[in-house]
Amino acid sequence: MSTIHKRPISQLPNAVFRELGWDYFISEEAEGYLTSELVVIGETERDRFYEAGNRLYDRLVQAGEYIMKNNLLGELGIPSSLHELIRRSWDDDRHLHLFGRFDFAGGVAGLPIKLLEFNADTPTSLPETAIVQWAQLKANAIDEGRQFNFVHEALIGQFERLKDLNPDREPAILFSTLRGAPEDDDNVQLLREAAREAGFETAFAYIDDVVFSDVTGIFAADASGRQVQWPFWFKLVPWEYIAWDEPQLCRILTDIVRRDQAIILNPAYTMIFQSKGILKYLWDLFPDDPALLETTLREPIGRSDFPYVQKVFFGREGSNVAVFDDIGLPVEVRNGEYERQPSVYQALAELARDEAGQYYQAGVFFAYEACGLGFRRSQHRIIDNGAQFVGHCVE
Repeated sequence: MSTIHKRPISQLPNAVFRELGWDYFISEEAEGYLTSELVVIGETERDRFYEAGNRLYDRLVQAGEYIMKNNLLGELGIPSSLHELIRRSWDDDRHLHLFGRFDFAGGVAGLPIKLLEFNADTPTSLPETAIVQWAQLKANAIDEGRQFNFVHEALIGQFERLKDLNPDREPAILFSTLRGAPEDDDNVQLLREAAREAGFETAFAYIDDVVFSDVTGIFAADASGRQVQWPFWFKLVPWEYIAWDEPQLCRILTDIVRRDQAIILNPAYTMIFQSKGILKYLWDLFPDDPALLETTLREPIGRSDFPYVQKVFFGREGSNVAVFDDIGLPVEVRNGEYERQPSVYQALAELARDEAGQYYQAGVFFAYEACGLGFRRSQHRIIDNGAQFVGHCVE
């Protein structure tokens, strides 16, 4: 098996990030996160990533329909407090899924594309995928068009669709993150710019500064400091965190949607796609799809037919993931705070590697269609929050 093909580049100067307001990328916390290399892919590989993302999103929707029809939300580990909100948003096309990100093994170095999971609710790494890697090409005198990356344009198109689906609602959207997460703020900054280009008035408030009323809706200060009602609210806060930690807010948000006082993004139904439990139903429904891995909810006992990975339903950033060999012995484990959750058991997919033995995982953003590619790499098979981001070019 061949190794990843790479191309060295010069790093972007810190002044670029300061001008963008993305100080996180030059902070001590992010040291080493951006690399001085690009992954080189061919046009055929680019096209395969595009086709896989589009096909698999259709599969997710079909699996979602099966889950809703058969009342299987509980089987995905979704708290019952979210079930009504999920059903209401699923049945109402005005609640548009803006964007998500597929995590793939393979797709390069001669390896087939395999779906690891889909980040449907709060996908991050937007700035580096949409802007930073594009700027890397420009700064290194590489044709900016030689990249699978139209993420920003795709997001603008999604916000335009959101307006069209809600013609009677004022195009004004409030964006929120959890306080103390500067990388999340950078992601939201990019989303705000796309919304503005699509014709939305936008504002930002940390979630603890937002006022929620089951009678009158969602309120926060506008640019002049006046408290106003916002007809659209985007929160880069996981739905499961709201359900687990803020049950009263979960109830109020359900009432807000029931009364049609706001559209909440990404919609609650993205929990169906976010739960790794859906990987089992994707495999059951589409076992012949070449990008899907055999997945079960039943833990293999003793010898297995293949090496496998154990993942909790709502783990993040590689937490509570374990890799087992074909006799059931753990070969790599990441602990975390989600150990009480149920798990799926997914066949182990081979990750592409470079000459130094580093592992690569592809991330493909989806916003109405597959629209952008970036890579994460690590010395370890389990890609966690310590992994680097590596851009790409198409040759």
